[in-house]
Amino acid sequence: MATEGGGKEMNEIKTQFTTREGLYKLLQHSEYSRPNRVPFNSQGSNPVRVSFVNLNDQSGNGDRLCFNVGRELYFYIYKGVRKAADLSKPIDKRIYKGTQPTCHDFNLLTATAESVSLLVGFSAGQVQLIDPIKKETSKLFNEERLIDKSRVTCVTWVPGSESLFLVAHSSGNMYLYNVEHTCGTTAPHYQLLKQGESFAVHTCKSKSTRNPLLKWTVGEGALNEFAFSPDGKFLACVSQDGFLRVFNFDSVELHGTMKSYFGGLLCVCWSPDGKYIVTGGEDDLVTVWSFLDCRVIARGHGHKSWVSVVAFDPYTTSVEESDPMEFSGSDEDFQDLLHFGRDRANSTQSRLSKRNSTDSRPVSVTYRFGSVGQDTQLCLWDLTEDILFPHQPLSRARTHTNVMNATSPPAGSNGNSVTTPGNSVPPPLPRSNSLPHSAVSNAGSKSSVMDGAIASGVSKFATLSLHDRKERHHEKDHKRNHSMGHISSKSSDKLNLVTKAKTDPAKTLGTSLCPRMEDVPLLEPLICKKIAHERLTVLVFLEDCIVTACQEGFICTWARPGKVVSFNP
Repeated sequence: MATEGGGKEMNEIKTQFTTREGLYKLLQHSEYSRPNRVPFNSQGSNPVRVSFVNLNDQSGNGDRLCFNVGRELYFYIYKGVRKAADLSKPIDKRIYKGTQPTCHDFNLLTATAESVSLLVGFSAGQVQLIDPIKKETSKLFNEERLIDKSRVTCVTWVPGSESLFLVAHSSGNMYLYNVEHTCGTTAPHYQLLKQGESFAVHTCKSKSTRNPLLKWTVGEGALNEFAFSPDGKFLACVSQDGFLRVFNFDSVELHGTMKSYFGGLLCVCWSPDGKYIVTGGEDDLVTVWSFLDCRVIARGHGHKSWVSVVAFDPYTTSVEESDPMEFSGSDEDFQDLLHFGRDRANSTQSRLSKRNSTDSRPVSVTYRFGSVGQDTQLCLWDLTEDILFPHQPLSRARTHTNVMNATSPPAGSNGNSVTTPGNSVPPPLPRSNSLPHSAVSNAGSKSSVMDGAIASGVSKFATLSLHDRKERHHEKDHKRNHSMGHISSKSSDKLNLVTKAKTDPAKTLGTSLCPRMEDVPLLEPLICKKIAHERLTVLVFLEDCIVTACQEGFICTWARPGKVVSFNP
């Protein structure tokens, strides 16, 4: 627990910290955990994860949270900064035998006060669909482990869909499921749909439609996490082989790749406007990658061990529509940063999208993101204009982020980069011509569009006729590693060579896949604070607070500046 001292601790555990917005304060009464509040002995267990959903009920207290600790899964009313946590009354509690929950995700589209759909992935490979309000278990997927026997690393509902969800495993495979379909009583047979560099996508070959609809084989080793872009069209995957791979989800095309400095990549997230991706991993770094330019634009060094979670803060992302050449103020000019309402976040996203429009009016942006790691530290970072657009004259520093070795990336280091004409004030970034369709436009109207696109895409996959089938090798079922490097057939020999060449660190270091440290700006964190006794596994930015959790099973709420409510717990 954050308040407990510890004479042996080198660093005192912090219960508050200050940024330019003001004071963030840990709310002791808003700590969630197992009802007995005893620290969980985390040896050998899966990471604690937290999922949130808002039920939009009339009480004004519709927030719910789900978290896993060891073999247990809890579902509580989340009172946040408003009221003390009541741990004696979980809405639902489940204890599993023979397997542990590893990850979970609410369907935000279908959630109501009476019913909510929660997907839970398990260490033995199964995925369960439960309703913790009705206390029902409706379906179990991969029940006999015929689809994949390895641990579920990430499970997410497909954005805008009421029935489709995507599951990643430590085998390196991802599977697309439909909750309306069964999994079948025999192991699935696949036929190749598309193959590319270090990835392959197969459809399930059966007389009647069954799960999984698609099987993705990505990279080598475990697929640690994936994240959909804000508009739901692109999918970012990070793997144990150290690669970030970004796909167009509908067309199953590889958009771009990036390689960690060393070791595996463990976590990934998108900026609210879909322009930037941040990864973290075993190189102790956070890496910022430009979606449009397909290149690394900055790295951040603050953690002393592996980075386990990265997340953008949409409520502290600043958008200024004044001319950047007319800066004359100081930090006090940015009082709008103190407003953390949902309307603010939505307007931020819509204003961010102006960079994609033909409006030549300059927009000045500062992105805020955070990271937590196995070093028990929370870091906050600001991504500013001088990093995003290094070729323009550096505007007056607007944040306290320090930039070391801020050398511009060598010109022409990446053939895909979108160059900006040498104006004193650059116009909005043009769209990359290589995109199948616009990356960030119409983000607000995604739900119906996504449903139609996914449905048509999946029906296309499901109705592939025999003569459309490419007579390529059929992947052998139930190998321990399903990665492309382990598929043995003549048609993949060339692919194996490419994969091995790409994963050789000596070959990628110094290229656009993995620039040298001195070739990209190195960020220092705004704050870097030790906030737990055990490794941190959760970081979520909410409207009036930040939520963190550690492997001991304590979920902590940090009130944003001005959001502390005084009351007697």
